[in-house]
Amino acid sequence: MKLVFAAASPFVRKVHVVLHETGLLNEVEIVPVATNPFDSPAEVIAANPLGKIPALIRDEGPSIYDSRVICRYLDDHAQAELYPQARIWEVLTLEATADAIMDAAVAMVYEHRFRPPEKVFDGWCDAQWAKIERATSALNARWMSHLNGPLDAGQIAVGCALGYLDFRHAERNWRKGNDALDDWLAVFAERDAMKVTQPT
Repeated sequence: MKLVFAAASPFVRKVHVVLHETGLLNEVEIVPVATNPFDSPAEVIAANPLGKIPALIRDEGPSIYDSRVICRYLDDHAQAELYPQARIWEVLTLEATADAIMDAAVAMVYEHRFRPPEKVFDGWCDAQWAKIERATSALNARWMSHLNGPLDAGQIAVGCALGYLDFRHAERNWRKGNDALDDWLAVFAERDAMKVTQPT
Protein backbone atom coordinates (compact mmCIF):
# COMPACT_ATOMS: atom_id res chain seq x y z
CA MET A 1 0.00 0.00 0.00
CA LYS A 2 1.00 3.62 -0.54
CA LEU A 3 -0.10 6.68 1.41
CA VAL A 4 -0.21 9.97 -0.51
CA PHE A 5 1.21 12.22 2.15
CA ALA A 6 1.94 15.80 3.23
CA ALA A 7 3.26 16.08 6.78
CA ALA A 8 1.63 19.44 7.60
CA SER A 9 -1.91 18.20 6.93
CA PRO A 10 -3.76 17.28 10.14
CA PHE A 11 -5.84 14.76 8.20
CA VAL A 12 -2.70 13.05 6.92
CA ARG A 13 -1.23 13.13 10.41
CA LYS A 14 -4.29 11.34 11.77
CA VAL A 15 -3.75 8.49 9.30
CA HIS A 16 -0.02 8.48 10.06
CA VAL A 17 -0.71 8.16 13.79
CA VAL A 18 -3.09 5.26 13.12
CA LEU A 19 -0.37 3.54 11.08
CA HIS A 20 1.98 3.81 14.05
CA GLU A 21 -0.60 2.76 16.63
CA THR A 22 -1.73 -0.28 14.61
CA GLY A 23 1.78 -1.46 13.74
CA LEU A 24 1.09 -1.11 10.00
CA LEU A 25 3.73 1.49 9.20
CA ASN A 26 6.07 -1.04 7.57
CA GLU A 27 3.28 -2.18 5.24
CA VAL A 28 2.70 1.27 3.75
CA GLU A 29 5.01 3.29 1.51
CA ILE A 30 4.87 7.00 2.24
CA VAL A 31 4.56 9.08 -0.97
CA PRO A 32 5.27 12.76 -0.15
CA VAL A 33 3.52 15.34 -2.30
CA ALA A 34 3.12 19.11 -2.39
CA THR A 35 -0.45 20.13 -3.13
CA ASN A 36 -2.78 23.08 -2.70
CA PRO A 37 -6.36 23.96 -3.71
CA PHE A 38 -5.18 25.30 -7.07
CA ASP A 39 -2.54 22.75 -8.02
CA SER A 40 -2.88 19.02 -7.39
CA PRO A 41 -0.06 16.83 -8.72
CA ALA A 42 -0.93 14.02 -11.11
CA GLU A 43 -0.23 11.34 -8.51
CA VAL A 44 -2.76 12.92 -6.14
CA ILE A 45 -5.48 13.14 -8.78
CA ALA A 46 -4.78 9.56 -9.83
CA ALA A 47 -5.43 8.44 -6.25
CA ASN A 48 -8.30 10.84 -5.55
CA PRO A 49 -10.16 12.64 -8.36
CA LEU A 50 -10.90 15.49 -5.92
CA GLY A 51 -7.16 16.16 -5.71
CA LYS A 52 -7.16 16.01 -1.90
CA ILE A 53 -5.01 14.19 0.61
CA PRO A 54 -4.68 11.76 2.25
CA ALA A 55 -5.31 8.95 -0.19
CA LEU A 56 -4.40 5.30 0.28
CA ILE A 57 -3.39 3.35 -2.81
CA ARG A 58 -4.23 -0.29 -2.21
CA ASP A 59 -2.86 -3.39 -3.88
CA GLU A 60 -6.16 -5.27 -3.86
CA GLY A 61 -8.58 -2.58 -4.99
CA PRO A 62 -9.09 1.04 -5.96
CA SER A 63 -7.58 3.85 -3.93
CA ILE A 64 -9.58 5.04 -0.96
CA TYR A 65 -9.64 8.58 0.40
CA ASP A 66 -10.91 10.78 3.20
CA SER A 67 -9.05 10.28 6.45
CA ARG A 68 -12.05 8.73 8.21
CA VAL A 69 -12.41 6.09 5.50
CA ILE A 70 -8.69 5.33 5.52
CA CYS A 71 -8.53 5.08 9.31
CA ARG A 72 -11.48 2.67 9.38
CA TYR A 73 -9.84 0.58 6.66
CA LEU A 74 -6.49 0.42 8.46
CA ASP A 75 -8.16 -0.39 11.76
CA ASP A 76 -10.07 -3.24 10.13
CA HIS A 77 -6.93 -4.46 8.37
CA ALA A 78 -4.99 -4.56 11.63
CA GLN A 79 -7.92 -5.68 13.83
CA ALA A 80 -6.80 -2.96 16.22
CA GLU A 81 -10.27 -2.07 17.59
CA LEU A 82 -9.78 1.68 17.37
CA TYR A 83 -13.49 1.76 16.49
CA PRO A 84 -14.88 -0.48 19.26
CA GLN A 85 -18.48 -1.48 18.64
CA ALA A 86 -19.44 -0.94 22.27
CA ARG A 87 -18.94 2.81 21.92
CA ILE A 88 -18.91 3.24 18.15
CA TRP A 89 -21.28 6.23 18.00
CA GLU A 90 -19.25 8.14 20.55
CA VAL A 91 -16.01 7.39 18.70
CA LEU A 92 -17.45 8.46 15.36
CA THR A 93 -18.95 11.65 16.82
CA LEU A 94 -15.68 12.54 18.49
CA GLU A 95 -13.80 11.93 15.24
CA ALA A 96 -16.32 14.05 13.32
CA THR A 97 -15.91 16.87 15.84
CA ALA A 98 -12.13 16.74 15.49
CA ASP A 99 -12.35 16.68 11.70
CA ALA A 100 -14.63 19.73 11.77
CA ILE A 101 -12.03 21.54 13.88
CA MET A 102 -9.41 20.63 11.28
CA ASP A 103 -11.66 21.79 8.43
CA ALA A 104 -12.21 25.18 10.06
CA ALA A 105 -8.54 25.60 10.96
CA VAL A 106 -7.36 24.71 7.44
CA ALA A 107 -9.92 27.10 5.95
CA MET A 108 -8.40 29.90 8.02
CA VAL A 109 -4.94 29.08 6.72
CA TYR A 110 -6.16 29.00 3.12
CA GLU A 111 -7.95 32.34 3.52
CA HIS A 112 -4.62 34.05 4.15
CA ARG A 113 -2.37 31.89 2.02
CA PHE A 114 -4.29 31.76 -1.24
CA ARG A 115 -6.29 34.99 -1.38
CA PRO A 116 -4.77 38.34 -2.35
CA PRO A 117 -4.33 40.42 0.82
CA GLU A 118 -7.02 42.89 -0.23
CA LYS A 119 -9.55 40.06 -0.55
CA VAL A 120 -8.90 38.35 2.79
CA PHE A 121 -12.12 38.34 4.81
CA ASP A 122 -11.28 38.50 8.50
CA GLY A 123 -14.92 37.93 9.37
CA TRP A 124 -14.70 34.53 7.67
CA CYS A 125 -11.70 33.58 9.80
CA ASP A 126 -13.44 34.77 12.95
CA ALA A 127 -16.47 32.64 12.08
CA GLN A 128 -14.26 29.58 11.59
CA TRP A 129 -12.56 30.23 14.91
CA ALA A 130 -15.95 30.52 16.61
CA LYS A 131 -16.71 26.97 15.43
CA ILE A 132 -13.40 25.82 16.88
CA GLU A 133 -14.09 27.56 20.18
CA ARG A 134 -17.50 25.91 20.47
CA ALA A 135 -16.04 22.51 19.64
CA THR A 136 -13.12 22.72 22.07
CA SER A 137 -15.46 23.98 24.79
CA ALA A 138 -17.77 21.00 24.18
CA LEU A 139 -14.84 18.58 24.29
CA ASN A 140 -13.68 20.11 27.57
CA ALA A 141 -17.16 20.05 29.13
CA ARG A 142 -18.63 16.78 27.84
CA TRP A 143 -16.00 14.43 26.51
CA MET A 144 -13.20 14.16 29.05
CA SER A 145 -14.31 10.78 30.44
CA HIS A 146 -14.17 9.36 26.93
CA LEU A 147 -10.88 11.04 26.07
CA ASN A 148 -9.36 9.57 29.23
CA GLY A 149 -10.56 6.06 28.36
CA PRO A 150 -8.93 3.32 26.26
CA LEU A 151 -7.28 4.50 23.06
CA ASP A 152 -9.59 4.87 20.08
CA ALA A 153 -9.77 6.72 16.77
CA GLY A 154 -11.72 9.60 18.28
CA GLN A 155 -8.89 10.38 20.67
CA ILE A 156 -6.35 10.22 17.84
CA ALA A 157 -8.41 12.64 15.77
CA VAL A 158 -8.78 15.09 18.67
CA GLY A 159 -5.06 14.94 19.41
CA CYS A 160 -4.23 15.73 15.78
CA ALA A 161 -6.82 18.52 15.60
CA LEU A 162 -5.50 20.24 18.73
CA GLY A 163 -1.94 19.75 17.54
CA TYR A 164 -2.82 21.52 14.31
CA LEU A 165 -4.30 24.44 16.24
CA ASP A 166 -0.98 24.74 18.07
CA PHE A 167 0.93 24.44 14.79
CA ARG A 168 -1.02 27.01 12.75
CA HIS A 169 -3.07 29.10 15.18
CA ALA A 170 -1.16 29.19 18.47
CA GLU A 171 -1.80 32.91 18.87
CA ARG A 172 -5.55 32.27 19.15
CA ASN A 173 -4.98 30.14 22.28
CA TRP A 174 -7.59 27.38 22.17
CA ARG A 175 -6.50 26.42 25.71
CA LYS A 176 -8.18 29.44 27.35
CA GLY A 177 -11.04 28.09 29.46
CA ASN A 178 -10.27 24.48 28.44
CA ASP A 179 -8.01 23.38 31.27
CA ALA A 180 -9.08 19.74 31.29
CA LEU A 181 -8.57 19.42 27.53
CA ASP A 182 -5.19 21.13 27.81
CA ASP A 183 -4.13 18.67 30.53
CA TRP A 184 -5.32 15.74 28.43
CA LEU A 185 -3.36 16.84 25.37
CA ALA A 186 -0.19 17.30 27.43
CA VAL A 187 -0.34 13.59 28.25
CA PHE A 188 -1.65 12.35 24.89
CA ALA A 189 1.00 14.26 22.95
CA GLU A 190 3.68 12.19 24.71
CA ARG A 191 2.58 9.02 22.91
CA ASP A 192 5.34 7.86 20.57
CA ALA A 193 3.00 7.98 17.59
CA MET A 194 2.17 11.62 18.30
CA LYS A 195 5.77 12.68 18.87
CA VAL A 196 7.13 11.17 15.66
CA THR A 197 4.32 12.64 13.52
CA GLN A 198 4.44 16.17 14.93
CA PRO A 199 4.53 18.71 12.06
CA THR A 200 7.45 21.10 11.86
